[in-house]
Amino acid sequence: MSSDQRPPTSLVKSGEVSGSSTLVPSEVEGRRLGQGRGWTLFALLCVAGIFNAMDRPVIAILKPDMSAELGWTDAEFGRLAFYTQLSAAASFLFTGWLIDRLGVRRSMIAGVSAWSVAAMAHGWAISAWQVVAARIGLGATEAMQTPLTIKMVATLFAAERRSLALGINTAIASIGTISLPFFIPVLAASVGWRGALLLAGIGGFVTLAAWLAVARGVRFDDSAEDPELDFSDDGKPYGPILSERRTWAIVIAKALSDSTFWLLTFWLPDFYRRTYELTTGQLAVPLALAFAGSALGGLAAGAISSRLIAKGWPVAKVRKTVMVVSALVVTPVPFVLQLDSFWTVAVMMGVVLAGHQGFSLSIFATITDVVPRAKVGRVTAFGAFCGNVAGGLLVWVVGTALTAGYGYAPFFIFAAVSYLLAIAWLRLLMPRADSSLRHSRETGNPQR
Repeated sequence: MSSDQRPPTSLVKSGEVSGSSTLVPSEVEGRRLGQGRGWTLFALLCVAGIFNAMDRPVIAILKPDMSAELGWTDAEFGRLAFYTQLSAAASFLFTGWLIDRLGVRRSMIAGVSAWSVAAMAHGWAISAWQVVAARIGLGATEAMQTPLTIKMVATLFAAERRSLALGINTAIASIGTISLPFFIPVLAASVGWRGALLLAGIGGFVTLAAWLAVARGVRFDDSAEDPELDFSDDGKPYGPILSERRTWAIVIAKALSDSTFWLLTFWLPDFYRRTYELTTGQLAVPLALAFAGSALGGLAAGAISSRLIAKGWPVAKVRKTVMVVSALVVTPVPFVLQLDSFWTVAVMMGVVLAGHQGFSLSIFATITDVVPRAKVGRVTAFGAFCGNVAGGLLVWVVGTALTAGYGYAPFFIFAAVSYLLAIAWLRLLMPRADSSLRHSRETGNPQR
């Protein structure tokens, strides 16, 4: 086997390549790790991820309580979101390297401990700037979750089970997102917004303790992937990341689409309050509808994409078709300002977020199509960085505009066109994607 075809060392055992039904990458005291134990370890990471993400809905839903206690305006609240987003974005530039350096076990300990302490720090803060410091710390440590999840999937599961594991991770995260709007108001009524964030941190530590108990005796085969697997589907070299056109095509498209996602997920509760005078308790069902739409949109886009590829559609055509349809689903969002029926608006917001997830899934799939394996992680992280920065800037601008007396109309108009602009940008910088991917199929170049 030549050097550019050698399988990653972390996925090889007893002379076989990962993907074989007989291979399990990790061991327990010299024996293969049982499927049940592997799934339990992964499920506990997913639960820890729910506690990790709990701060965002707590802050969004309990905004009036925090604003009243701390004396914040909408502009100051928007800046708080920006600082959190910026710290998370900056952390994406090094967390992937850190996870590979530490390995699964130490990364789990460091990551869950760090984001749990940062969540609990909110409960100890007695001034506005201490809350800001806690938000920055939590934003930075939250960025460890995504690379840790992918690392654990690669380490615990053989190749044929990894897609299922990632699908389950998405499902568990969606269940947490949908249930939190019902749970948070009840929790806040008992312990307040500070207590809610303290409990999020405690939940993270409890989950970590359970994970370590299950992981006792497990040897994780989590050495680095082979850096020589540096080919793309079109068989052409991929230049330095920051000077490569395809990198900038992807990350700017990601920034445009992610801006709308952060706009809706952060300011949607406030939009409902301003427009329909909802109380905190009344937000649960409409927010659940929005996030359920988001989850279903991702699942539908993935299933449809796989189905079309199985029918023989060119990969690039599938990506383009799903992106265009998803973008058109988002386009009507400004019309929510003209509707009188609240529940029609709530359902429509769910459809809009479904469109976002379909588009986002296709962006990530495009990365795997056009970026060499050895650079996928860095390009993905750079895209996440740009998406977070763009999203953080937008939520800051929205807060400033609302304080100045402007409404949501200009931002919903931007949301309507942002995905179409992203498609146009992709076509401008990657005009020959279709022919490149067809070439890879005809010449037999490696596919992922």
